[in-house]
Amino acid sequence: MRVRALTAELSGRSARRTLPSWAVVATEGNAIPALAREFMVERAGSAVVRVAVSHAVSVSQPDAVADVITEAAKDIR
Repeated sequence: MRVRALTAELSGRSARRTLPSWAVVATEGNAIPALAREFMVERAGSAVVRVAVSHAVSVSQPDAVADVITEAAKDIR
C-alpha cells in the first residue's frame, strides 16, 4: 500500500493550483535568501504576511502565525 502512494499515476488538477494558500515570511531570516522567499511566495500565488523576525517565525512569533491561520480559516469558509 505504501509503495502505491509513491508510484501511482496522478489524476486531476493539483490542489496547489485550485486552493488558496497563505505564507508567513520572516523578513530577517538568513536561511533562505529574501529574493528566493519572495519568488516562491509570488509563484505560489499565496497571500503573504511579512514578519520582521528571524527564520523561526513559529517559535519567535507564534501569535503572528496563529493569526494568519485564523484569518485563512475565515477566508476559506
